[in-house]
Amino acid sequence: MPVTLLTGYLGSGKTTLLNHILKNQKGYKIAVIVNDIGEVNIDAALIEKGGKVTQRDDSLIPLTNGCICCTLKLDLIGQIASIIKMNRFDYILIEASGVCEPIPIAQTITLLDGSLEDSRLPEICRLDNIVTVVDAKRLADEFVSGESLLKENMEEDDIENLLVQQIEFCNLIILNKIAEISEEDKNKITRVIRALQLEAEIIETNYAKADIDRVINTHAFDFEKAGMSAGWVQALTTEEEETETEEYGIGTFVYKRTRPFIQAKFEDFVNNKFPSDVIRCKGIIWFEDLREEAYVFEQSGRQKSAVMSGKWLISAPKEERKVYLQENPDAEWSEDYGDRYIKLVFIGQELDKEKITKELDNCLGE
Repeated sequence: MPVTLLTGYLGSGKTTLLNHILKNQKGYKIAVIVNDIGEVNIDAALIEKGGKVTQRDDSLIPLTNGCICCTLKLDLIGQIASIIKMNRFDYILIEASGVCEPIPIAQTITLLDGSLEDSRLPEICRLDNIVTVVDAKRLADEFVSGESLLKENMEEDDIENLLVQQIEFCNLIILNKIAEISEEDKNKITRVIRALQLEAEIIETNYAKADIDRVINTHAFDFEKAGMSAGWVQALTTEEEETETEEYGIGTFVYKRTRPFIQAKFEDFVNNKFPSDVIRCKGIIWFEDLREEAYVFEQSGRQKSAVMSGKWLISAPKEERKVYLQENPDAEWSEDYGDRYIKLVFIGQELDKEKITKELDNCLGE
């Protein structure tokens, strides 16, 4: 059974889109799973009224008091299995909470598509499409006009981070409430979206009135392609290091060095000198005093983190290194640093490459 996942920040128009789909089903018998992190599932109530769906016929299933990208994964698997077992529906729509990241949800759903070898789970559904609904005005305020949405009472929710995560991993972007922004701002935020997400289709709407055939039963989702469609992934896998100045000043550049960072200096840069015009930064780094370990550094919005992701090949026994390099003659390797390197992708507006490069070079050790 095909499944469409709807994501998007609070107020973007996900529930409006869902109701629009339910009113124009074109013969589809659709079951709806709604995730809300509150004790009262407001979205479920709105769908019942707007889409004329009632819980009495078991076509609307609320998942509450948790997020399906973390605490409710097993609940989600169980609900999908239950819906299919009813033998009354031919499609499932999932409306994720506004604070959900899409990748963990996609991973959960694809446990049921038979793509995992030796999986003990049944092959009962396929993830057809991931649709991200974006509030055009919110995006313009956050990334174009400079008016931050991060108010004092929103310490726990980094809106920029969620917007970036939801845009980076999807097949279709519904750019909603387009009438509320100017043509110039629309062009600017389209450039922002394209810097973050290279492949997804973009549809401009008001009141989330999108063509249903572009949302459901599209056969558009491919996990590997979706994972490679983010702008930082494309930049990270290329050797291009020069800044590409794009229209409206939105561009990407890659900082690459083989020498390690001095941890204290890099932390000072991240905490006190990180440029405000960077929308997204992600890449691989290593530290002078942690020479065997590779770290993934990631920033979007105010959130910044460096997480150990494994060990460099140079830390392996000599014979193991020799075999690997013989089998992979094109692998990057230097006599001084082995396979260790720093490679950070920066995406932002009017990026000062020279200043950022100088600041990062000042963090380097030997």
